[in-house]
Amino acid sequence: MNMERRRFNREILQYSLLGFAGVGMISCIDTSNKEKASPSKKGEMFFKLSLAQWSFHKALQANEMDHLDFAAKAKNLGFDGIEYVNQFFKDKAEDMTYLHQMNVKAASAGVKQLLIMIDGEGSLATLDKKELSQSIDNHKKWVDAAAILGCHSIRVNCHGEGGREDVSSAGIEGLSKLSEYAAKQSVNIIVENHGGYSSDGKWMANVISQVGMENCGMLPDFGNFCIEREGGVMWGAPCIKEYDKYKGIKELMPYAKALSAKSFDFDEQGKETTIDYKKILRIVKASGYTGYIGVEYEGENLSEEEGIIKTRDLLISTSKEI
Repeated sequence: MNMERRRFNREILQYSLLGFAGVGMISCIDTSNKEKASPSKKGEMFFKLSLAQWSFHKALQANEMDHLDFAAKAKNLGFDGIEYVNQFFKDKAEDMTYLHQMNVKAASAGVKQLLIMIDGEGSLATLDKKELSQSIDNHKKWVDAAAILGCHSIRVNCHGEGGREDVSSAGIEGLSKLSEYAAKQSVNIIVENHGGYSSDGKWMANVISQVGMENCGMLPDFGNFCIEREGGVMWGAPCIKEYDKYKGIKELMPYAKALSAKSFDFDEQGKETTIDYKKILRIVKASGYTGYIGVEYEGENLSEEEGIIKTRDLLISTSKEI
């Protein structure tokens, strides 16, 4: 461990012992995020609602919304939990003052900081050993930041180029090593089905099973099941091969520590036009999951706030129906 890492870890301990005086509302980390609850009756919600920061990515990228205002905005829209995206504070992972500001903002709004979605820090299933080691190291500062914020998890990507078995082996190695580091701070490493092999439910479930660590799991996304796109790119091109999303959700739920309710568009009855929410939520409920489901609107036909509200309301109404 280098001197800079030791310095930052000492600061984490100092802040933990101080308990962020004056904040007080920050909750303890739940490493499983599978809360024990009584079975819900029909008409009752069996999960809690959180808001994924990506739902406001246009406003944030256009500087129409400040990252520090996200917590209050989420609360105003009826959410009790928030899920950050690292790119909106990418240079602040080791800025203790800024992280403290985030804690204060979340506590003032009365929302829980649940997780940080990590992109741009390298793949955790690359076959290049040097690159894999660098990717693992790149993610450590976000594990540290998650511990400071009281988040239960960081969401990572399990991408890699190569044969199915080779990438699987690399993914098992990358996730295991990062999870070992994160376990020391009671932080989960969770993978989202996010394109390529990671959107193959059977493949991804096997990787997590082989890692076999309590703090390594999944963040199943309702909509990210495209295995292959035109031109072989990861994003930005039409999908030419898609995994059965309902089969995938069922395969990934045993490892779920968070869920992402992706949405794109809605019909006149308020139903999502590409995803059967009732079918997915029945699978989720049957698994015994009672944690947070994060709203992640990515559509183009509504404003971001309108899309968030439509998705929120669809989750609430569908949950009560089942």
